[in-house]
Amino acid sequence: MILGILGIHAFNLIDTFFVGQLGTRELAAMSFTFPVVFTIAGMALGLGLGASAVISRAIGEGDWHKVRRLTTDSLTLSWLIVAFLVVVGLLTIDPVFRLLGATDEFLPLIRQYMRIWYPGAAFVVIPMVGNNAIRATGDTKTPSLIMLVAVCANGLIDPFLIFGWGPFPRLELAGAALATIIGRSITFTVALWVLGRREKMLTRRFPGVRAVWESWKSILYIGVPSGLVNVAIPVGLGIITRLVSGYGAAAVAGFGVASRVETFALTPIGAVRSVVAPFVGQNWGACRHDRVRRGVALSQRFALAWGVLLLVVFAIVGSRLATLFNDDPAVVRNVALYLWIVPLSYGLKGVFQLSTAGLAVLRRPLDAALLTALQIFGLYVPLGILGSHILGLTGVFGAAAVANLVTGFAAYFWLKRVMAIRERCDEAGLTE
Repeated sequence: MILGILGIHAFNLIDTFFVGQLGTRELAAMSFTFPVVFTIAGMALGLGLGASAVISRAIGEGDWHKVRRLTTDSLTLSWLIVAFLVVVGLLTIDPVFRLLGATDEFLPLIRQYMRIWYPGAAFVVIPMVGNNAIRATGDTKTPSLIMLVAVCANGLIDPFLIFGWGPFPRLELAGAALATIIGRSITFTVALWVLGRREKMLTRRFPGVRAVWESWKSILYIGVPSGLVNVAIPVGLGIITRLVSGYGAAAVAGFGVASRVETFALTPIGAVRSVVAPFVGQNWGACRHDRVRRGVALSQRFALAWGVLLLVVFAIVGSRLATLFNDDPAVVRNVALYLWIVPLSYGLKGVFQLSTAGLAVLRRPLDAALLTALQIFGLYVPLGILGSHILGLTGVFGAAAVANLVTGFAAYFWLKRVMAIRERCDEAGLTE
């Protein structure tokens, strides 16, 4: 899973690296797209988590007819959702990005990117759901290998389309978007083949509208709150981006680079989080509560240890990392500032991510959504606004650290309480 998620983030880092060579304006314009791209990806991940949760429990129960039905219906549902998102997205490019603080200087560049990215969104969303279904079986290797091949394709194509190498036209930001879609199409094709041909998890039989709706309800019961959790993060990021935009293009570019570096660095925690869902689902479905308790405890300890390691690494090499993406001194200074402050909270940020994933699979997705709302809209955004007035960018970045620390503790104790309640209910044969 670490390799697979590194692949996902490598898409972003590779694009950021090459676009950074075009200049600060282009890098800032691409940074404005992050909240929107992350919002759609977050919805897809939420839907994928819902599918993984119900499919893994059906596997734990040994009901393969239910497994095939849930897998097929989750992909159908994702098709319908992505079609809606593409239409809405293309019609709202200018107003949405103006809300994020983009001015007329950046909108033409943003349009270049999003007018290609939106129509290709199916190649981003569908594989996320499909790969989660594959992981629900316990196979994390196949989705990871698929993603690594796609990343290599993206990395090879990027410079040709962005800079116009060889016979290719110079497309700049549009080239970055097109390379991403071409790479993602590989994951789309192979994921469907694995589910349909190898795992036999898809069915062509239509059981009726009522049966499909029942599948959708079980997926959406977890998927909608989980999607809202994932969407809340980029929405909050959008608000913070608007706040940061008041400090100029170099601040937005620096914030964008630091966010990408952070996401990449937290990959091992994200990998464990992806494994927690099918692990908890399968073992809880098989009534192995002891394994769930042990697995959750070990994953949380790992998150804390990894957070401490990142704190030390970024304190030493933070500014050097920044120069890999852009040589503007102001951009480098802002990246280094972020990587001095926010890593103080990475350990508990990881505990928060693992705990909310566990809550979702244990059919408490609303609890996870509430904790995320507290983190983003109860702490990060208001403290960011306050910190901006008092300390400038330092205050904005400090707000992220405080929000992670407070909600990390809260999520840890909340999951522990829910697991104890659910275990007692299962042992007594009761519904919580």
